[in-house]
Amino acid sequence: MKQPNYHLTRVIDTQTVTPNMQRLTLQSDAFADFPAECEGGYIKLLFDKVGSTDLSGLAEGERPVMRTYTIRRFMPDQQQIEVDMVRHQIEQTNCGFAARWALNAQVVDTINIAGPGTIAPINQDADWFFMAADMTALPALSAKIKTLPRDAKGYAVVQLDIAEDASTTRRPRGHGDYMADHPYVGRDGKGTALVCWASVCVVCL
Repeated sequence: MKQPNYHLTRVIDTQTVTPNMQRLTLQSDAFADFPAECEGGYIKLLFDKVGSTDLSGLAEGERPVMRTYTIRRFMPDQQQIEVDMVRHQIEQTNCGFAARWALNAQVVDTINIAGPGTIAPINQDADWFFMAADMTALPALSAKIKTLPRDAKGYAVVQLDIAEDASTTRRPRGHGDYMADHPYVGRDGKGTALVCWASVCVVCL
């Protein structure tokens, strides 16, 4: 079986952007070869079978454990990418490797990744757009919204734990800064919000 092509990356920043989302900035010389349009694509974070980022103990032919995450932002001049990861408290030690790593990662920590991979582009000629995502897919939705045409119309429906998590969603390029929030309480009792800008609305459930 073909081994994935690994890239060693270094954490240069980590911040809690909302109560349930952690943003990590990774740097690597390998990012110089990433395609300019890789935002919205994905990378795979690599771990050994017990969740360590040190892959030196893998046996010959042994593949690492992989977890897939969206490239939220690509900064080619700095050879950096941003990755948003949902904050989970994981009690079991045999799962949740990436979530646990994201919560505990410190500047100068390193991790190997594979990628980038690409996903199908949005049809820019569509008359109307409808997108849906939960928290785990919010980074991909955010990256795709950024690429929408200036005159885009439509809705994006996002399931959130709390309304504050909506702040990670991007506006389409070229739109102004107008934003309206309409909070209410859903059936599960959690706070939700309706966030709109220009001709595109994001409904957070």
